[in-house]
Amino acid sequence: MKKTSVDLSTENIHQAPPMSYGDYLGLDALLSCQHNRSAEHDELLFIIIHQSSELWMKLCLHELAAARDQIRRDDLGPAFKMIARVARIQAQLIQGWDVLSTMTPADYSRLRPHLGQSSGFQSWQYRLLEFMLGNKNAGMIPVHQGDPATHDRLLAALGEPSLYDECLALLARRGFAIPDSHLSRDWREPYRSDKAVEAAWAAVYRDTATHWELYELAEKLVDLEYRFQQWRFSHMKTVERIIGYKQGTGGSAGVSYLVKALDLSFFPELLSLRTAL
Repeated sequence: MKKTSVDLSTENIHQAPPMSYGDYLGLDALLSCQHNRSAEHDELLFIIIHQSSELWMKLCLHELAAARDQIRRDDLGPAFKMIARVARIQAQLIQGWDVLSTMTPADYSRLRPHLGQSSGFQSWQYRLLEFMLGNKNAGMIPVHQGDPATHDRLLAALGEPSLYDECLALLARRGFAIPDSHLSRDWREPYRSDKAVEAAWAAVYRDTATHWELYELAEKLVDLEYRFQQWRFSHMKTVERIIGYKQGTGGSAGVSYLVKALDLSFFPELLSLRTAL
């Protein structure tokens, strides 16, 4: 039987084209996510600023979840890098508000009727971020009841130890006297500051040479909160600049709510100890 020769030259072998930049990033899908609901010039700005903020928050959640796991394992080196990265992401989020502030009250008043009941208050990723850092508030979850998957995810996050809870557990493992009330509690409840926790952190700050790793962790947390507060402040001032003290979209309280948020602290003892030192 005569054998049939097979041409194996590279010209005749089908090869998939190399993956392009656009393919890797899914740019066709990404750049198709902006759907204007009006003819207003500034609507594209409004959409892109909020979409990019959600992408940055997705990365924050990725980094903080991993940092929490590393702290749980007593492996602080990688956690330092992750927490520092989130603090730098906050700078990007703050810059976003600076860009949005180029929208004037007149610009926004023409756009606002097209926003319907949508509001940044409904950002479930922002709520997850606050839960991750320790600002637990079950009252913020019902707004997401219309999306069962998101609602369940928020409920699960509400019941998990926060990043700071894991830091306190680490202090206890390192021999510091952390009250049992702060090591085993209902994680769904808001965190309450405690003098014994402040004393533990103060001992770290008074002997940084002995407790350098914990001292570095504390300062990473302080930097994270500092940047987060800058982000909150920039948000508040941008809203104030554009709509004043009007009620926000979706029934939110607008500036009044954002001002109150500035009083919240994720890691209260790390701030109060500075007065005590």
